[in-house]
Amino acid sequence: MPSPQRRNPTRYWCDPRVPGLSLLDAAFTDHDYRPHVHSEMVVAVTEAGGAIVSSGAVEVEARPGTVLVLNADEVQSARMGYSRRWVYRSFYFGRNALEDIYRGLGLAKMPSFPSAAIADAHLTAQFRSLHEALDRPGCASQIRECLIVAFARMLNRCSAATRTFDAGRNDRARFDQVAAMIRAHRLEDLCLEELAATKDLTVYQLIRLFRRVAGLTPHAYLVQLRLDDARMYLRNGMAIVEAATAAGFYDQSALTNHFRRAYGITPGQYAAAMRCGITGRLQKGHALGD
Repeated sequence: MPSPQRRNPTRYWCDPRVPGLSLLDAAFTDHDYRPHVHSEMVVAVTEAGGAIVSSGAVEVEARPGTVLVLNADEVQSARMGYSRRWVYRSFYFGRNALEDIYRGLGLAKMPSFPSAAIADAHLTAQFRSLHEALDRPGCASQIRECLIVAFARMLNRCSAATRTFDAGRNDRARFDQVAAMIRAHRLEDLCLEELAATKDLTVYQLIRLFRRVAGLTPHAYLVQLRLDDARMYLRNGMAIVEAATAAGFYDQSALTNHFRRAYGITPGQYAAAMRCGITGRLQKGHALGD
């Protein structure tokens, strides 16, 4: 919930889609953090300005383009330093959230991170997009996919060992079999672990497999199947709200958002164009029959 302060506004909330995760959105102009301890692992991205952050014996600079990583149970503090402001978003990963992410990566135990500021614009954009996504309604499985992929990159940047999946000629066969399961059950709430387990893969390996073969994550592949179904229903004259439900979307708004992102138009525009096309073909056929 938002703070009542105007000079240093903050907003803190939990998201039920990721048990064990809480989030903070802050815009400071004159706030310093005194030494304190978090029981959660902190990951933060700076949107503007910056700060000097101390954790243990390490002092790092939080600034745009870097991902700040602070270990749980370490004494931390921060000061504004050179900057007149510090606008940032942070994640607080409790043990439940971390264990779920690491299971998805196929790690037997949680690795230890060095407290650091990782200079990586792509990783920064990933975590910022995730934070924004967790501030609005959305699909839990898509959020989880993004978290696992972001942590995989962060682990690699921190030189932590992850179990990798060797690409080979069996990729297509594995993909085809899992894709067939997704097609058959595309109206259901699919579990990434169950899909991955059918081919003895971790969730991260499954995501990489789909990206290699289809250029999409499993969730994006599922959305595309549902969009294909929705277009078929719209071509057949079904109302948009009914097409959304029949295709497996939560509601008409969800269909519209995915439709616009994929095709650049709304379902209403598509349906109208299909009606005009059918009318035109019928008129043309009638004229030819005269």
